[in-house]
Amino acid sequence: MDGGEVDLPALDDRSDAWLVGRARELLAIAQVSERGVRARHTHEVDRLLEEVQRRGDPRMVGQLLRAAAVIRVNDAGAEDTLRIIDDFLTHSERHDLLVLQADAHALRAKWQLLSGFEDMALTEAAVGLAMLDEKVPPDVLFGPRVWDVLMASTLMDLGLVLMELGVYEVGDQVMRRAHRHIRRGAGPHDIAVHLITVCRMQLIWGLRLERIGEDSAPRFATAAAMAADVETPFRESLFPRRADLPAADQIAVVGAAHALAQPSEAYVERLTGLLDIAAPREVIFVAIALARCLAAANRFQESVEVLAGVQKRLDDTAAEPSLLLCLIREFARLSGADDAERTASALRHYVAELETQLWGMRESRVAALDTRREHERLARRHGTVARQALQDPLTGLPNRRALDERLAELSGDGGPLAIALVDLDGFKGVNDRLSHAEGDDVLRVIASTVRDTLRGSDMVARYGGDEFIVLLPGAPLQPAAAALRRAAMAVAELPDDLSRGVTLSVGVVSLRADETAARALARADAAMYQAKRKGGNDVVAIATTEGDELMPAPGDPDPAWMLPEAT
Repeated sequence: MDGGEVDLPALDDRSDAWLVGRARELLAIAQVSERGVRARHTHEVDRLLEEVQRRGDPRMVGQLLRAAAVIRVNDAGAEDTLRIIDDFLTHSERHDLLVLQADAHALRAKWQLLSGFEDMALTEAAVGLAMLDEKVPPDVLFGPRVWDVLMASTLMDLGLVLMELGVYEVGDQVMRRAHRHIRRGAGPHDIAVHLITVCRMQLIWGLRLERIGEDSAPRFATAAAMAADVETPFRESLFPRRADLPAADQIAVVGAAHALAQPSEAYVERLTGLLDIAAPREVIFVAIALARCLAAANRFQESVEVLAGVQKRLDDTAAEPSLLLCLIREFARLSGADDAERTASALRHYVAELETQLWGMRESRVAALDTRREHERLARRHGTVARQALQDPLTGLPNRRALDERLAELSGDGGPLAIALVDLDGFKGVNDRLSHAEGDDVLRVIASTVRDTLRGSDMVARYGGDEFIVLLPGAPLQPAAAALRRAAMAVAELPDDLSRGVTLSVGVVSLRADETAARALARADAAMYQAKRKGGNDVVAIATTEGDELMPAPGDPDPAWMLPEAT
């Protein structure tokens, strides 16, 4: 079977939760799979993405686009990686999915780092960090647990990039933020991923400190503690695993962490096994750890051969430049045990001088990150101030001022324009029975649901209280009514703990030639009250002219929801 072809089950009868869960499982499997096998996993993730795109839920699509991007970045060889990341970024921007948008910048930074563009990676990381510098309110439509896991994943992606760029202290701060979200909402797999990521970061930091002659022992000790902690959640994680073996025998950075903390011949067998299965991005940790354990047993020749073999293995593979330098340094350090001492000594001197310069560059990199992060933060604040003048602060939708401007613009271009007035059924009861805070949550959920159901060119604006106005440019009345009916159905199908039973009454009209916006809104208001009188959860469309009468939808025996204009 070809690496890109795999027999997959039909997906149309699978639940939304199954599709997202399967994507997470594939990411875990691909992380420990051989490259040829990973192509099949990528193909299956793409199939899942196609299915959720067909279903149309923007948050599901965002999560699957992230999975498609992550699996490609980790593969480090997929030709369409940057295209998928850009699709992910565009989608998250369009649907205002801020956490996923920040993660898209983190993944772009990862890709640019692997491609050798460190300065561009630094800029992308600064953009992602600036997005999360302000307090980010949870997206209730994700659900609290999913939102916490997405936030933690984004912060971990950013933290790893910063570590690989040498901005260790900031990376450590970011990872501490990720830990808080993991504690609130994570299951065993997410906890395992977090601990493995922290373990990897501490190893990078420790190896880098060694290169400038600083004490690395605290970093390796922390990594070993994380490696010990991962054993319990690993047994319940999504990673492919053997139940009879600990994580340290199956996950490269976990096994390497124990050995780097206390190099000993006791770890040689474990590390030799890990060397054969470690992915290119992890094999350097295993090689250095194994070489040190062999050296601790006075098996210097074998240690040098291990390092030389891994260097050759990585010749045609994308790997982080900083880690490759650690490997080269280790080779120089250990190859001086015989008559190559003079060469090794010269290499060590060269590396020391190089490291001094690189560490100085690190300081300028920290300053550059701070500057770019602050620039992005100020730009976002400026944009926020400009948006606030045209934005409803509760729902994030355009306000009446923005609506008036857009309505004036659209009514002047002469094209078809449908105008709808949307009122919430049963909303007053939510405030009375529960609380105004609960009512605010319902308003936000319904506003987001209606906006996400309609086209990107349509405007959904808050008109006041529990009323909304929808502008559908270029839409004749019948397609506009059908689109609004889908929006009303989407709200009606929301879980009760999100909607509290609130539904929509919608009145929609087409703007007449030479008609004022106020008159069109008054007609839409009259149509909405017809929907209310019919019991709510309904759409009433008033035709503009006799030739624009609406026909019932195919298979719909009752066209009562489409009424001619009353005279």
